[in-house]
Amino acid sequence: MNQPLYVLPGARGGAPAPEVPQAAPPATATARSVGEVLRDSQVEAVLQGLEHDLVGLAPVKRRIADIAALLVIDKLRLNLGLQAQAPSLHMCFTGNPGTGKTTVAMRMAEILHRLGYVRQGHLVAVTRDDLVGQYIGHTAPKTREVLKKAMGGVLFIDEAYYLYKPENERDYGQEAIEILLQVMENQRDDLVVILAGYRDRMDVFFRSNPGMSSRIAHHLDFPDYSQDELQHIGERMLDGMSYQFTDGAREAFGDYLARRIAQPHFANARSVRNALDRARLRQASRLFAQRDRELTREDLTMLQPEDIRASRVFEMQGTGDPPCH
Repeated sequence: MNQPLYVLPGARGGAPAPEVPQAAPPATATARSVGEVLRDSQVEAVLQGLEHDLVGLAPVKRRIADIAALLVIDKLRLNLGLQAQAPSLHMCFTGNPGTGKTTVAMRMAEILHRLGYVRQGHLVAVTRDDLVGQYIGHTAPKTREVLKKAMGGVLFIDEAYYLYKPENERDYGQEAIEILLQVMENQRDDLVVILAGYRDRMDVFFRSNPGMSSRIAHHLDFPDYSQDELQHIGERMLDGMSYQFTDGAREAFGDYLARRIAQPHFANARSVRNALDRARLRQASRLFAQRDRELTREDLTMLQPEDIRASRVFEMQGTGDPPCH
């Protein structure tokens, strides 16, 4: 089974990744070839799962494969006595909401665990509220408690730029940053930190915190999904819940996506999941009203066009209107 994903209060994340069998840390100390490391660690199964289970994200998948290749080669170099210091693995994931950052972070944690770079391979996902206190003396214990939970795995800090609020003289985020910097440098063989957020805001954050920027070895940018990719994601989500679109509903959902993407606050796969949840509610209400009819398997599993087109998105005009469902 997967190592647990700890999501502390206030943390946000997308849909959890499909389960991939979790291996114990491998004994790869005697490996002399790439094939031996891959066989002993079974890390290739994680990479194949990443490719199969996640729609799109081609540049991200390539970068994760490149990082895995680097770690495998470093493992072989270490076995021959060519390298004694573990590589810096702290990362930054940038992109809009719902583009798979948390899911990829979970897979990255598993890759690091299988190759022996972290002890446990769990992921702790947090936001500013989990690290920064509201009064003097509160921040340090909060931050250290989170770090204690994350040790041996990966700490994922979403919207990391909110840690730094220079406009507020009484803000304690800088204290949390200083503690993180110390741990990222001194205990990088037992903890990997992944910072995440919008790209432009992360750029400002790094310019304001050069010490943090210097400790980030890998920057991955997550592109928005195309409409076709979002359609595919939606159908996969439905399949996982034992639902399907009728042909008319599939067309209606494509129309929904074309309109919703143009509206404010669209969150990629997260918005797709929310839209499908509301479509299921409409289907349930429609069937609930037919109290005396015996419902078939098809009735209970098929979403109809009216379940999609009842959304307020079809009533909106232009792109300046408030977000709709």
